[in-house]
Amino acid sequence: MRILITGATGLIGSKITDLCRKQNISVNYLTTSKEKIKNEENYRGFLWNPDKKEIDVDAIKGVDAIINLVGESIAQRWTKENKRAIIESRVESTNLLFDTLAKNPHQVSQIVSASAIGIYESSLQKLYTEDETIIDDSFVGEVVVKWEAAVDNFKDLGIKTSKIRIGLVMAENGGILDQLKQPVAYNVGAPLGSGKQWQSWIHITDLAQIFLFVLKEEIGGVFNGVAPNPVTNKELTKEVASQLNKPLWLPNVPSFILKAYFGEMARLLLSSQLVSSQKIEDHGYHFEYRRLNKALSDLLK
Repeated sequence: MRILITGATGLIGSKITDLCRKQNISVNYLTTSKEKIKNEENYRGFLWNPDKKEIDVDAIKGVDAIINLVGESIAQRWTKENKRAIIESRVESTNLLFDTLAKNPHQVSQIVSASAIGIYESSLQKLYTEDETIIDDSFVGEVVVKWEAAVDNFKDLGIKTSKIRIGLVMAENGGILDQLKQPVAYNVGAPLGSGKQWQSWIHITDLAQIFLFVLKEEIGGVFNGVAPNPVTNKELTKEVASQLNKPLWLPNVPSFILKAYFGEMARLLLSSQLVSSQKIEDHGYHFEYRRLNKALSDLLK
C-alpha cells in the first residue's frame, strides 16, 4: 500500500509516518519546501503550493489512499487575516487535491481527513456523538463545516471519505500538553475559567493508529478522535501537576482575564465538549491509552 500524506512533517503527520514505516506502508508526502524533499523507496516528497494551486502530479502516482492533515494552527490570535489563513489553508489545499484527482488518472479509493470536535457546541452536560446535527456558532464551527464540506466533495469522484474529529492531542513534544506543563513546571499552573469545562483528549499514538485503522479497514464516515474517558479542565491540570510532582496553589484563572489576553481565541480554552469515542470502538478499534493518568505517565516519564 502507498498513501499520500499532507501535513506529514507536523505533529500528527510525523507520528502517522513513523507508524507507516513500521508497518511497511509506503508514503508519498507533499511539502512547500524543496529542502524537505526526500526520495527514498518508501518515503518520497513532492512539491506543492496550494496558494498558487500548484502541485507535482507525480505525487498521486501509485497512491491507494490519502491522509489529509494540512492546516494552519487554529491556536493563534483570531485576527481577520489569521482567520482567512486558517480556513483557506484547509479548504484550498483540499480543493487542490480534489482537482488533481479529477483531472488525472489515479487509483485513490479513500481519503481520511483531519477535522475537529470544535464543531460541537460548548456544553457542560451533553455527550456528543457523530450523529449530532447542531453546529457550534463560533469561528471553529465555521472552520470545521467548510473543511468537512471540501472533503465530502471527493464522494463525487467515487472516493470513500472518512473524517476524524480530533480532540486535545496529548504528545511528548508539541500539542496541548506543552502548553499545560510549562506553567505547572514553574509552580504557576491553575485551572482555566470555572475548570468545569470538559476536555476530550487523545494520546498521539492512539490518534495516529485511528487514522491508519480507518484507512486499512476502509471505513467511511465521521469518527471522533478522542479517548474513552474525557476529564474536566481542573482534573486535567491536577493530573499534570501530580505527574510532575508540582503543587497547584493558585486560584483558577478568571475567564475575563483569558478573554482580555487571548481575545476571541479564548473560546478554545473555555469551551466544553464532552465527546464520545463509542463509534470507533464499535468498529473494532482498541485504545492503548484509555485513561489520562496512563497517557500522561507515558508522555511525561
